Amino acid sequence: MQQVRKKPVKEKIFFRVAKGALVPADSYAQERLRARKYHVNDVVAVSISKLRSLGFNRLVHRIGQLVVANIHDFHGMDAHDALKKMQLEGNIACDEMMVDFGEGEVKYRIPRSLSFESMEEGEFRQVAVKFCEYIANRYWPDLDPEQIEHMAQSFVEAA
Repeated sequence: MQQVRKKPVKEKIFFRVAKGALVPADSYAQERLRARKYHVNDVVAVSISKLRSLGFNRLVHRIGQLVVANIHDFHGMDAHDALKKMQLEGNIACDEMMVDFGEGEVKYRIPRSLSFESMEEGEFRQVAVKFCEYIANRYWPDLDPEQIEHMAQSFVEAA
């Protein structure tokens, strides 16, 4: 049996934006930099992304809960599965590729991960708006996307 190697997970150290600079966000970040033996004026390569707000992440989860509770096509799903279904159907945050089946090509959609590690705040906000637009256009045409967002914000999951 072939062994599958996982890519090592890179440690993330959080920084705060200062005027013309990035500075460690807290004492833990400072300690991690010392542990890595980084010094003032070292040149390092970084990948920058803005951390998502927990409140906005909850909103998207509530959109999933809202459709599960109120739209027949989503009954029996959990919020995560409902979001994935909307991603695929609405082509929201999906990558597309052509697959050749011998008798022709078929377009195949692959929904991107919505996780904190995979999608930054700006793109995630656009995805949330597209979810609300999709629901308004496909399921609740009498409502606008802002009303659906408000409904999701107000939605209280049954205990």
